[in-house]
Amino acid sequence: MVTEPGWAARALLIANPQAGVRDRQHIDEVIAHCRGLVPGLDVVHTEYQGHAEASAAEAVAAGYDAVIVLGGDGTTREAASGLARAGLEQSAGKRPAMVNIPFGTGNSFYQEIWADAPWSAVLDQALSGEQPQLRWVDMAHIREIDVLALLGAGSGLVADALEAAYGMFEVPGRDRYQQAVAQTMATFTPYEGRVSVDGRVVHEGPVVLVNIGGGRYRAGRFKLLPHSVIDDGLLDVCVVGGQMGVRELAGLTADGSHIGRPGVVYERGSRFVVERTDGRKLSFEHDGELCTGEASRYTIDVLPGVLPVLAPPAAGLAHAAGSAELAEGVA
Repeated sequence: MVTEPGWAARALLIANPQAGVRDRQHIDEVIAHCRGLVPGLDVVHTEYQGHAEASAAEAVAAGYDAVIVLGGDGTTREAASGLARAGLEQSAGKRPAMVNIPFGTGNSFYQEIWADAPWSAVLDQALSGEQPQLRWVDMAHIREIDVLALLGAGSGLVADALEAAYGMFEVPGRDRYQQAVAQTMATFTPYEGRVSVDGRVVHEGPVVLVNIGGGRYRAGRFKLLPHSVIDDGLLDVCVVGGQMGVRELAGLTADGSHIGRPGVVYERGSRFVVERTDGRKLSFEHDGELCTGEASRYTIDVLPGVLPVLAPPAAGLAHAAGSAELAEGVA
């Protein structure tokens, strides 16, 4: 285990005490571990919605080397949004890189970057050494609510299951979403909708779910976008129509084998429009957060390469050429 300080002289650790795990002892353990790797470690405990985003934006202005996020996918998205927005606004200067440690329910972004590696080993690898490996990750802008999404956004079964999961705090971790999906399937009814990619309608009719994003996983277990790459400059969309039963779908998405089945559309692009065609409110979520408005239509645009993320060396080397080009456009 690495105990010597590494490349990061200053880092900001953003911890959400109200994330899915809610274990203050674990927060203390992560902080203690980080202090052994970063000489100048500052810690913020989030106290309100948007606190992580504001803190991450301040980290850009303050010139930190890294931002460590201890929370679930919602906290990670907030911090990523703060880093991306502040980075796009600044004309020059270094950008702190993000590394997130799982402390929530799904932890899908951690799964995307580090699989199920132990958090202590991830911190050792990300914060030690002389040359950190970066991936410049794409994000999505949801126009109607002016929100940046990190993993993705969706409607239908995913959003309805998320609403059910909110009342299951007695169930830990990823099992909460598993049970929420099972509960939702019992009463779920497809909605009438339409999905467009770069101005072209790719589906119109009954919709079981829509998922748009750059990450392969949702809720840490469901591989809804198996071909997605988080730093290719595009977003993927999967639309499941009414031909597929919801019970069949739950099993197929565990390994991505729903792709290619009848009624399933899989596309890649830069701009997406998701809407209900009956004018009723569209149940819609992004990064595990439900949208509370009454909109029946949402527009999602890709923001290529706006987020620097610390990653394993193999991933960084595989995407080095593309990441360098993206970095020039946002640095």
